[in-house]
Amino acid sequence: MKKYIAELLGTFAMIFCGCGAMTINEVTNGSISHVGVASVWGLIVMAMIYAFGSTSGAHFNPAVSIGFAVAKTFAWKEVPKYAFFQLIGATLAIALLWFLFPESKTLGESIPATGFPNYKAAILEFILTFILMTVIINIAKGSKEVGIMAGIAVGGIILLEAMFAGPVTKASMNPVRTIAPALFTGHLSHVVSYIFAHILGAVSAVILHNSFKTTK
Repeated sequence: MKKYIAELLGTFAMIFCGCGAMTINEVTNGSISHVGVASVWGLIVMAMIYAFGSTSGAHFNPAVSIGFAVAKTFAWKEVPKYAFFQLIGATLAIALLWFLFPESKTLGESIPATGFPNYKAAILEFILTFILMTVIINIAKGSKEVGIMAGIAVGGIILLEAMFAGPVTKASMNPVRTIAPALFTGHLSHVVSYIFAHILGAVSAVILHNSFKTTK
């Protein structure tokens, strides 16, 4: 049970701080800035990996859990359990932000920018998640993101991707990050395409990684 609680707490902290930075930036008319928001995402992910990496593997993302399962380093039967606790953590975080900042209209949601089509946003989310999972699968030990450099590497790539892709897709890379705010804002048109892109991106990265391992 400890690993499930770790996934819930880690995902809660990640979404609360990351989406919280976006929400506060919204309600204070940009006081944090885009660079500040991207930095918060990278830093909170890094911190939670160091906090819970040795307990649960610090997935905090159903696409990552599925990716590890495809890599055969994580049991498929654990994927729904991890996803459930990750979603609970994300939803609790957004619920608290909704309570604290009722004036927010976005709650840090991941949604395509105005005028940017859903299909283009999904393609970009696929690429972002592919890059993220490529980093994770190459530094992880089994299904766990552990080691001195794991948090820095994963936090760094999330900061980088949030920095350049945030303005057009919000750089979600995570089904629960996409779902949780949408439950409160009602903006659902992009959710299915984002989730599909996240999972396909993670799985594609693992398949490519495995092909490299088997190539002589």
